[in-house]
Amino acid sequence: MTESAWRTTTGPAEVSPEQRMPEWDGDHLHDPAADEEAGIDPAELADDDLIREMHSLHRTRLDTLRHASDSALANHLRRTAELETEYLARHPGREIDPARLRDE
Repeated sequence: MTESAWRTTTGPAEVSPEQRMPEWDGDHLHDPAADEEAGIDPAELADDDLIREMHSLHRTRLDTLRHASDSALANHLRRTAELETEYLARHPGREIDPARLRDE
């Protein structure tokens, strides 16, 4: 996306949620106050539960992105990253669908 696409007509360029949240470091977000609400450690989830949790987050992604508070979006980003990182750690040789590949 070009820089002009991020600009509003009344002010400076829009920034991504990661840029708006100073505690975001690109890999994870840690808010010690939210530890109680962080959910179960992904490493402790059974495969079926891990998939169910990821499905739930992906199902609510657009609504969270468009309408949630910055802190709710930050939590959503953090939890998604945690769950997806765990999934990739468990399935490093996951099956790649050739129909999903792009010609380069």
